[in-house]
Amino acid sequence: MKKILIANRGEIAIRVMKTAQKMGIKTVAVFSTADRNAPHVKFADEAVCIGEPPSNQSYLRGEKIIEVAKQLNVDAIHPGYGFLSENASFSELCEAKNIVFIGPRSNAIKIMGSKLAAKEAVKKYHIPMVPGIDEAITDVKKAKQIAKEIGFPILIKASAGGGGKGMRIVEKENDLESQMNRAISEATSAFGDGSVFIEKYVTSPRHIEIQVMADSHGHILHLFERECSIQRRHQKVVEEAPSAVLSSELRKKMGEAAIKVAEACDYLGAGTVEFLLDADHNFYFLEMNTRLQVEHPVTELITNLDLVELQIRVARGESLQIKQEDLKINGHALELRVYAEDPTNDFLPSVGHLDVYKIPFGKNIRVDNGFEEGMDIPIYYDPMLSKLITYGTTREEAIQLMIQAIDNYHVEGVQTTLPFGKYVCEHEAFRSGNFDTHFVKNYYSPEKLKAETENEAKIAALIALKQYIEDQKLLRLPNP
Repeated sequence: MKKILIANRGEIAIRVMKTAQKMGIKTVAVFSTADRNAPHVKFADEAVCIGEPPSNQSYLRGEKIIEVAKQLNVDAIHPGYGFLSENASFSELCEAKNIVFIGPRSNAIKIMGSKLAAKEAVKKYHIPMVPGIDEAITDVKKAKQIAKEIGFPILIKASAGGGGKGMRIVEKENDLESQMNRAISEATSAFGDGSVFIEKYVTSPRHIEIQVMADSHGHILHLFERECSIQRRHQKVVEEAPSAVLSSELRKKMGEAAIKVAEACDYLGAGTVEFLLDADHNFYFLEMNTRLQVEHPVTELITNLDLVELQIRVARGESLQIKQEDLKINGHALELRVYAEDPTNDFLPSVGHLDVYKIPFGKNIRVDNGFEEGMDIPIYYDPMLSKLITYGTTREEAIQLMIQAIDNYHVEGVQTTLPFGKYVCEHEAFRSGNFDTHFVKNYYSPEKLKAETENEAKIAALIALKQYIEDQKLLRLPNP
């Protein structure tokens, strides 16, 4: 494998390129006209424009990307996450064109791409699942009957979806019809598939996911868990590894369950098995993400493993050289997704120009970054600027370093989730580990964050003014 094309953009494209470079592998970037001057384009050995800014005219053009790969004698394609990363047809197209797809086989993508198919596949492995139905449903009358049997509250979920789209919580029977119609409509719009199903709603859930890695020689490892419960709109913002609440025994059980899920679909490469953990520490299988996750750096830091390197190695047929018993958790890692969003205004996107963009540096601080000062934030893509990751020998140490890193991350021109990240890290519920996926609903106050941010800005301005005055006094001193 001498040359890899990265079918993605931003920080994940650079992340993959760094490992490829370390392994002596040349890289090819693809880009839309909106990303012509983006850092990932400059970082690659070669770069090719594949279309106009909208994703369906650029980063989702599988056949065009394959065409570029063939023209440049590319051996393999790494899809990153999002875009084509969980597209079974693209995986099959790579195979047909004799290009290695650095990811799972297309059949595994198909099985795990449908929540209902995934449930069916893992049934025989006796993995705990949330009570509910295992088939798509559109009949409201039947849905009401099932909901009564399960018991309210219930959760309506899109079979083909993720990221909180096509998902509705229903507290009482009178709301079921309207919420179900909304879920079907949203699922159809987002995924082209309006199939929905019903589950019991776990009232105080934690979102725990297990990283797995599998080779083509029958070896599957779990690389411990990540806690991803700090979310807005069912999408993650703060992640950590390990979880603050898992015992060694529970971690072992969940890891073994994740390996069984991977076995159920004959998995290859890096994948993530997602679970809900209830207030009594019962866990339930949710789904499997058949790709590298945004939050993979926290796993890398506590295991001292390069997950992208492992992906590349197993994709080219190598056997995993690690045994499960060799793996140990070392320290604690925390990640904040730095989005161009306004956390004081319902996390709405904050499109604009990066007038100032200075990232923090230091021991045990990692920034997976995709932007530079002076760039505009494109309106066509996910508004994530970077991932800020900190590591400590203890959870408290990682949290303190995250607060310090946030304070040293300077962005002007757009609003970001940096202040929200600091709010989380300083909150007693987070520091104690006593929180769930309702953190934003239960503890977050946009008004309080706005007041704190404005106060910090005033203090910073006063310090700057004081320093200016002191500098002017020194300038006026007579020469000795």
